[in-house]
Amino acid sequence: MSNSKVTVVDYGVGNLYSVQRALEYCGAASVTIGSSPADIETADRLILPGVGAFADGMTGLAERGLINPIRRYAHSGRPMLGICLGMQMLASKSEEFGLHDGLDLIPGRVVPIPHLRPDGTVRKIPAIGWFNLGFRNERNTQSSVFGVLPKEGAMYLVHSYHFKTDSEADLVATYDYDGVSITAAVQRGNIIGLQFHPEKSGALGLGIIASFLADQGRESP
Repeated sequence: MSNSKVTVVDYGVGNLYSVQRALEYCGAASVTIGSSPADIETADRLILPGVGAFADGMTGLAERGLINPIRRYAHSGRPMLGICLGMQMLASKSEEFGLHDGLDLIPGRVVPIPHLRPDGTVRKIPAIGWFNLGFRNERNTQSSVFGVLPKEGAMYLVHSYHFKTDSEADLVATYDYDGVSITAAVQRGNIIGLQFHPEKSGALGLGIIASFLADQGRESP
């Protein structure tokens, strides 16, 4: 872990430096804020953070020529972590303000959190706050990253859209938001996505970051 080059992707969207500080706190010796294809290609571990609109995020990646380098990196088997918008961009498509193509690294679609309850009353959107995660499938079968968490752990989230995976096997964790199940974490092989902000989620969130730094990754399917 100590000699790994960790690259945080800078594409003009997101709070990069809070992620960098969390990585350094968790023991990362070399953290690069990178915005070039070479920064992606030479990374040992890649983090795709982000806040804001899906289309703006994908446009930022495209303008910097980062889409194909990120895809090649993901298929190399090296560990990759998407956070918040960065997680959503792992999807095939998003319905946020129109239909937009994503990185298509984990098949699925980003859809709105339902704004109406079954009784027709309005659900508060965006979802903001601390929520207990519920884990799906066998959370430790793909990676040790989630093994640091207790059966339930509260994480900080703020979002209006969420990732609906095509395959249940790619869904790691959900949380209940006012009666509806919302995706909180996904994983396909070496590619992990977190809707919550681990850098803002206290000791449990930092534990996930530390585990990601130690994780060996594996070849993508």
